[in-house]
Amino acid sequence: MNVADLFAGPVSSYPDAAALIEGGEGSRRETSFRQLDDAARRIASLLRGDGVGPGDGVLFFAPPSAALYAALIAVFLRGGVALFVDISAGRGVLADACAMWPPKALVATPKAHLLRFVSGALRGIGAKYVTAGWVPGATALTATSLPRDETTEPVGADAPALVTFTSGSTGRPKGVVRTHGILRAQLAALTDAFAARAGDRELVSLPIVVLLNLANGAETVLPDADLRRPADIDASVVGRQIIRERVTRTTASPAFLERLTTDQGARDGLRGLGTFVTGGGPVFPDIVARLAQAAPSARIVSVYGSTEAEPIAHVTAHEVSAEDLEAMRGGAGLLAGEVDPHVTMRIIRRQWDTPIAPLDWAGLDAMSCGVKEPGEIVVTGAHVVRGYLHGVGEEETKFRVDGAVWHRTGDVGYVDDRGRLWLLGRASAVIEDARGVLYPFAVECSAREWLGGARVAVVADRGRRVLVVEHGLGSATIDQSALLATLAWAQLDRVMACRALPMDRRHNSKVDYKALETLVARG
Repeated sequence: MNVADLFAGPVSSYPDAAALIEGGEGSRRETSFRQLDDAARRIASLLRGDGVGPGDGVLFFAPPSAALYAALIAVFLRGGVALFVDISAGRGVLADACAMWPPKALVATPKAHLLRFVSGALRGIGAKYVTAGWVPGATALTATSLPRDETTEPVGADAPALVTFTSGSTGRPKGVVRTHGILRAQLAALTDAFAARAGDRELVSLPIVVLLNLANGAETVLPDADLRRPADIDASVVGRQIIRERVTRTTASPAFLERLTTDQGARDGLRGLGTFVTGGGPVFPDIVARLAQAAPSARIVSVYGSTEAEPIAHVTAHEVSAEDLEAMRGGAGLLAGEVDPHVTMRIIRRQWDTPIAPLDWAGLDAMSCGVKEPGEIVVTGAHVVRGYLHGVGEEETKFRVDGAVWHRTGDVGYVDDRGRLWLLGRASAVIEDARGVLYPFAVECSAREWLGGARVAVVADRGRRVLVVEHGLGSATIDQSALLATLAWAQLDRVMACRALPMDRRHNSKVDYKALETLVARG
């Protein structure tokens, strides 16, 4: 059941194919499947020598690279648990995460090792490794001369493989636990839906998709860009990389792809791609239209999911009709498409922030919504994360139906008469006032179309419904009267311009509504 077994097939079938390609002009590095496996086996030997084994945590602080994925596979081989922390949430989250699952080893870049000077939690980790170069007190993963470790630790389906820590709503970090069974199921679901295959060369900005490609024998090109802020990458550099590496497809966040469509050089690179897969944030129609304009013959797949459940639904551009587009312009929300066959989904009456007691199927049926009736999106399935480390966050996002764990996505939507899912936005961002209920995506889909794709968001401010428009558009630039008239059904009170909407740190694709409310209140 060890997920590391999935990476063995391409090693034997395509040993000399390029597993990973990284770096730019003058710094290009190519690692074959055979070389990646050899590095992983030698790092596994190093881990064994340092006492890292089943259940031991290994903390990672490194961007995607051959060294990182070799070390990650080595941790799986040893039955260890890979730990990833969103450091942008602050050192407090790092300290709490290390307390929740004390790491036995650290894998980090030379720069990330500097955190040891300010973090007692990192200084206390026994085994320390550096992905490249030299750092005092750390062993270089790229220079190990140890023999290959040919063993793979047997683990059960419920053994943790990967834990990602994010800042929780209660202040304590929330550790999303992917077991070996869940990770295998997730990779299988993604493979069946839209994965690259052997012979494909794919530009990938989403780390989990790299693991998917390594299991399927597809060649992965890692973008020559800082992926911590995908909306701010140098698009021309990535565009040249796409052409130089003869990339055939890409899987990336909407913000990353949207940035590429704004640069002529990057658009030249996009023209030759056959497939775009994008998710990690809402994929609005204008983004799809830009991709279709850049690569008219390409297949464009929009994916809806969450960290705990990926994928949930997906739709290709050719499946979206003119009627669907008109409905989105008119406030119907964002079409997410058919529900993935690997997941079971329900729309239940909206009750976010209220825990749900254990139910039987009859109880679930009783709280479920009908066709076109908005409510909370909840899911279950083999690839859906069943819980969080030490149960932190489970009360608000998990419930049981006849013993099976269901995940509350925190999103609102509905199912149409064809069984397709439509998204209406975050449950916590829904506006309820004397005029009724207003759903964020209903307004934002429509406004983006009218404004030519500008980022927008709608929030409530002291009883007023405010539409905030990005891109530095001044009040004189926006025809507020025309915009308000177009969106008359939303009963907006005000249009406000801002230089940049506050977005999520991970993908730069989701609006941080709480931060936006603060911004609007001040302005």
